[in-house]
Amino acid sequence: MFVLLNNKFIDRQDSLIDIEDRGNQFGDGVYEVFRIYDGEYFLLDDHLKRLEFSLKETQIDYNLNQSKLKDQLLTLAQKNDVVDGGIYLQISRGSAARNHPFPEQTTPTVLAYPIPVTQPKEQQQNGIQATLYQDIRWLRCDIKSLNLLGNVMAKQHALDYGVNEAIFYRDKDHVTEGSSCNVFIVRDGVIQTHPANNYILNGITRLYIQYLAKQLDIPIKEEVFSVDELKQADEVFISSTTSEVISVIDIDGQTIGDGQPGPVAQQLLDAFFDHKDIQQLP
Repeated sequence: MFVLLNNKFIDRQDSLIDIEDRGNQFGDGVYEVFRIYDGEYFLLDDHLKRLEFSLKETQIDYNLNQSKLKDQLLTLAQKNDVVDGGIYLQISRGSAARNHPFPEQTTPTVLAYPIPVTQPKEQQQNGIQATLYQDIRWLRCDIKSLNLLGNVMAKQHALDYGVNEAIFYRDKDHVTEGSSCNVFIVRDGVIQTHPANNYILNGITRLYIQYLAKQLDIPIKEEVFSVDELKQADEVFISSTTSEVISVIDIDGQTIGDGQPGPVAQQLLDAFFDHKDIQQLP
């Protein structure tokens, strides 16, 4: 496996990172996960735009254009012969003596490598189960940072509970997102999802679903919904780079709709690959 480490393509076994890298010690960095279909990146420019936002918000001094990161990612996929899979990328603030404030001078550490990703066809066909989990994460979830302990704990809680996903709520009137996905409900044919603010990560697949809904003339709105509205919805579905679109058919033992993937989610999933060659979302 070839790994991209600080502008060099090297073998994975040679990809060593300094013990004082701030990504390891503080989670002081940001990341992206890219999907590749048929050898082509899916919405690469949109992912890079979000990466640029995360870098700016965390004040990590890394210029995507100057570094030619896009070209490097394209080369990385080619070198690893990735046809159907994914690429994980993270950029930390770099290495410096351990101290909480930003170091005065440091060079960001860039690491990227291929990861196995395939379409979750069984889950898409049958739907998944979920559980609720109190959202006690920090208030900048819009930054795709390396600080994912809250998400990790929620995901493990779901697995310990015997279900696939945890859905966060900040109080009974405020469902936010999933541990590794965005969450949508459908009521009377209208899709509803949380507004793109600091409480959620504005998923690229979330944006793609909004685009698809417009193409399909399905009404969609960004508006906070409650736990009761979540459980009483006609449909619930999630989205992410690796999940695409997956229906949630049960939440904490309560059946959603008729307990089967709903027609709106299925319509979006059917259209998902009809538009996957789009270069950038409008």
